Amino acid sequence: MSSPDTHALLDRRGFLRVAALAGGGLSLAFLIDGSPLLAADEAKPAGAENFRPNGYLTISPDGTVTILSKNPDLGQGIKTTLPLIIAEELCADWKRVVVEQAPLNPALYGWQGAGGSTSVPSNYDNMRRAGAVARTLLVSAAAAEFGVPESECRAESGEVIHDITGRRLGFGALASKAATLPVPDAKTVVLKDRKDFSLLGRRVGGVDNKAVVTGALCYGIDVSLPGILYAAFVRCPAFGGKVKAANLDALRARPGVRKVFIVEGTGRDDELAAGVAIVADSTHLALSAADEAEITWDEDKACKDSWSGFAAKAAALSGEAGKEYQKSGDAKAALASAAKIIEASYTYPFVAHATMEPQNCTAHFSEGGLEIWTTSQNPGSGQDLVAKVLGIAKDKVRVHIIRGGGGFGRRLMNDYMAEAAFIAREAGVPIKLIHSRESDMTHDFYRAGGFHHLRGGIDGKGRLSGWTQHFVTFGQGGKDSRGAGMGAELFPLVVLPDRSVGKTLLPLGVPTGYWRAPGSCATAWVLESFLHELSAAAGRDHVEFLLELLGEPRWLPPANSGALHTGRSAGVIRLAAQKSGWGTPLPAGRGRGIAFHFCHQGYFAIVAEVTVGADRKLSVDRVVAVGDVGPIMNRSGAENQVEGSIVDGLSTLWLQAITFEEGRVQETNFQDYGLLRMAKAPRIETHFIESEYPPTGLGEPALPPLTPAVCNAIFAATGERVRTLPLVKAGFKA
Repeated sequence: MSSPDTHALLDRRGFLRVAALAGGGLSLAFLIDGSPLLAADEAKPAGAENFRPNGYLTISPDGTVTILSKNPDLGQGIKTTLPLIIAEELCADWKRVVVEQAPLNPALYGWQGAGGSTSVPSNYDNMRRAGAVARTLLVSAAAAEFGVPESECRAESGEVIHDITGRRLGFGALASKAATLPVPDAKTVVLKDRKDFSLLGRRVGGVDNKAVVTGALCYGIDVSLPGILYAAFVRCPAFGGKVKAANLDALRARPGVRKVFIVEGTGRDDELAAGVAIVADSTHLALSAADEAEITWDEDKACKDSWSGFAAKAAALSGEAGKEYQKSGDAKAALASAAKIIEASYTYPFVAHATMEPQNCTAHFSEGGLEIWTTSQNPGSGQDLVAKVLGIAKDKVRVHIIRGGGGFGRRLMNDYMAEAAFIAREAGVPIKLIHSRESDMTHDFYRAGGFHHLRGGIDGKGRLSGWTQHFVTFGQGGKDSRGAGMGAELFPLVVLPDRSVGKTLLPLGVPTGYWRAPGSCATAWVLESFLHELSAAAGRDHVEFLLELLGEPRWLPPANSGALHTGRSAGVIRLAAQKSGWGTPLPAGRGRGIAFHFCHQGYFAIVAEVTVGADRKLSVDRVVAVGDVGPIMNRSGAENQVEGSIVDGLSTLWLQAITFEEGRVQETNFQDYGLLRMAKAPRIETHFIESEYPPTGLGEPALPPLTPAVCNAIFAATGERVRTLPLVKAGFKA
């Protein structure tokens, strides 16, 4: 999942403002570029009535610590993780911490999004310093109260303690005094040593867990307002079609239908598509009316794409090299001198995001401005889009960030926000737009399919010698479609001395987007599976083969935190082999496979054990995952992210494919786009190497190696190579 580069902005957020709360207290908030967080007339003295300063951190006189979590939470747990980082450095009592969702305020918080596994690495240092500044102020306040040097005081679990005398004061009692003290430089405050962490690295339950399991949590689909009506939006089955005519009068005559109108759209699916909007007294009435809509579509400029047509074109291109865009050494010469040459073609399909909560949005247009409640992963861009579509100033759009029931990249696109905003303005009342499951699945921004034709050589000593690859993917105007590319620094390409990778772009009208671990979610299967073909052809143990390719521990160019380190790579491979019992015998019909991948600054190796019956009935029995993402913030959340990636990956590997003919998606619901059931989930074991490198994200890097690990295990069990996904299309049964 892609996101804006926030590092430059976040590095400047090193200043803090301290203000007194009504009735006494302490509030901390970052400043950006030295601009004050609060206007001058807002900076009122302690005890001022209705004083409500914004900030990340508030400590009230009763000792309650309120921390605002800046980024959207869609199940990845960031609403717990970011406040936990602040609370660690603050030395807060987690039982006295209240976490709330921060409002959308890019001027204060920078980018408030969820994508690219960036939330922790982008915010870790600043969150720590926010907590450390507050702790420093509280310790200073306590030292003044005790009449002792600050060096004799320490903070622990919501109190400041003077060890010599045993005196202690709670944060609440110190908050007002702390708010009057000079603010220390956030860049120079002392941060805790990792060995002294009492919260980070442990298992901490999500702050919303109880509300989730009791049904009390408000998701986007649960938002309600006084006088609210409900909307459905019918779009052309073929992407890019427009409305010629529709049975508007008949739809308006249906019981409970309040308004029906045609939306011309902006001509872009990622903004506001053309269609028919229906506003009714309930979701059921709106969606039922949508089912009865009789629309004549203008499809002159609509998408005509066909998956079968693309597959035929890719097959015809299999003997060609494509336009070379990666090169090292002389692949042609290396292959010419190889003792063995292996050739293979791999195909993977388009897939949908299929979030459990379909896209929805609540909006109210009033007095020239819009208030909107959204589950967007990128609400700031959604605010920009809504202002553009409605032709109003951005400051006239107020956005509320609401918990989302899954995102995986789908909610980086804000088309449903534009739809809800436009319909709300036309309806003149608050509306909640809900996409039906069928509409959600047939009008997604899909993970692009792709085709790879590969040749690899093995020399006389069983080592990899030469690699060529022709990647047939999708794009327009010489540019890859969203999420359809393949990076140049992927393993094993980045370590191969003799390689040539070419690309052919097939023109595409179907909209694509970013799906969990963009690009790598598909290409890792190809690269790691073909590597296994080569090691098998060489008669080599695959772990040994991988470690040989990695070589001595070193950074590969470009040598920075986003580059691959061969030592960290080897570390997760070795530990995965050890924890899985790699090399120990398995009964007939069972196989063990391993795969490694580096993406989103995370290193993961996965070992899968499978059983394949004589009737091709497949079960994935065990998955062992080992990751190195630096220090773990919340072990419970980290394990959840890894397990979720594995289950997500198994669903896609086993069951999921989106196909289209004449620009129309053929799969409409879960009966033909399956999800893995709980009974089919394997035993999952998760292990982490908590290296000394800066922490990185966990939402994506565990997913890519899952599919090749399973497919390599299938080969070990059966001798059959899987080169087409999903597995059901290769004849395997769940």
